[in-house]
Formats: sequence, C-alpha cells, structure tokens
Amino acid sequence: MRIIEPSVEIMDKLDGKEIIRKIELAGRVCYKSEGRITEGSAEKFIRNLLKRGHESVLEHEKITVRFICDRGVTHEMVRHRIASYSQESSRYCNYSPDGNQHGIAFIKPCFWTEDQPEYKLWLDAMAACEKAYNDLIAMGAKPEQARDVLPNSLKTEIVMTANLREWRHFLKLRTAPAAHPQIREVAGMLLKQLHKEIPIVFDDIEEETE
Repeated sequence: MRIIEPSVEIMDKLDGKEIIRKIELAGRVCYKSEGRITEGSAEKFIRNLLKRGHESVLEHEKITVRFICDRGVTHEMVRHRIASYSQESSRYCNYSPDGNQHGIAFIKPCFWTEDQPEYKLWLDAMAACEKAYNDLIAMGAKPEQARDVLPNSLKTEIVMTANLREWRHFLKLRTAPAAHPQIREVAGMLLKQLHKEIPIVFDDIEEETE
C-alpha cells in the first residue's frame, strides 16, 4: 500500500504572451479595432473584457491538465460540462501486487495529520480495502468486480482539457471556501501555476480563505 500526495501538471508548453496576443486579436475583430494593437495593449484589452464580463473571447484558447488525486475529487471534476476528460480506469487497471499497477495507492487526506486518531482510523480502513481487493483478485475476480471494495481515496489520474473561460469558472468554484478541501487543494495548485504562466487571465482569481 502506498500513500501519496496529490499533484497537478499542465501538459501544454504555455507561452502566456502568445496566448493573450491571440485573445486580443480575436476580441478586436468584434470592434474592428485591430489597428489599435500595440506592444503591451493585450493586457489592458483583456483586463477590460474581464471587467465587463465579456469572457467568450477566452474560449479561443484551451489548456490540458493532468491531475493525480483521489476518485472522490474526480467525481466532482467531471460535473464541469464544457471540458473533455480521460481518466484512469479501475475496470482495466489491476491494482493487485502482480497487476499492471503494481499495488494500490491512496491519496493522503489533506485535512488530517499523521498523528491524529482520525488519520490512523483512515489508514486502517485503506489497509482493509487493499486486503479485500487483493483477496478477491486471488479468488479469480476480475478487476472490474474487485474494484467494488475500493474507496474514494483510491489514487487516480485524470486529464482535463477546457478553454480558458471554463478554467476560470472551475477555479472560482473550486478554490472557494465552500468547496471540498481536497478539490480545493488541487485547484489551488493549478491556480498558482496559471498565475505564473499566463498574464492577466487568472489574476483576479485568488484562493479564498475561510
């Protein structure tokens, strides 16, 4: 049994300046103001679009992200409609020691520390799930049958592609205090990366504290 931390990886090689240049060019078609494009004009133009709520122009650019998280988190992710998903399949992945995943990994919960009794109880439950799964596989069960004893804490990988407007929507919802702590954890990781990679587009979104 492996206990691992969640992680986030932007799979695109992002050129933030080129992204906002293309957004400005697409947006200025609406006003036929392409002649007003200058060095540095994209940031001001996009900032004004966001201020007025004219975010449809952001749909011309997309980002693909790989999340390593637990399956409970992905149940919430896939509720975002305007996106494409590819997820690790527990039907076809064999999590037994001799299977194609070489054992079971669980995502460490961010809301308990290792010295808390709640964490110890959770750890015992994961060990029981692992034993039940391995016993079922040893008895001849298929992975798609044995997976019924696996918990939300099971590690999974999901690749999500969405346009910038939908990523803004995702991040506003999933970094808010009302969001589940574990989806807030990975959404916050992504937001920090996007703040560094792309000027302006995500600057007005900050992870809220409770």
